[in-house]
Amino acid sequence: MIVADKAANQPNPITRYFREVRGELRKVTWPTRQESQRLTAVVIAVTIAFAIFFWILDLIFSGGINALIRAFAGV
Repeated sequence: MIVADKAANQPNPITRYFREVRGELRKVTWPTRQESQRLTAVVIAVTIAFAIFFWILDLIFSGGINALIRAFAGV
C-alpha cells in the first residue's frame, strides 16, 4: 500500500513537464515589438546579401568551369 500511496502523490510526468515548461517560459525576457522588427529586418538583409554573394560566386565558378570545358574540349 505504501508504494501505491507514493505513486498517487506524485504528479503525472507529462503534467509535471508542462508545468515546468510554463514556469521556464515565464522567466524568459521577451523582445519588444520594435526589437523583433529590427532583428527581423537584419535577418532578411543578411539573407539577401548572402544570396547575392553566392549568386555572384556561382557565376564566377560556372564561367570558369565552362571556360575549362571549352578549352579542353576544343569547342
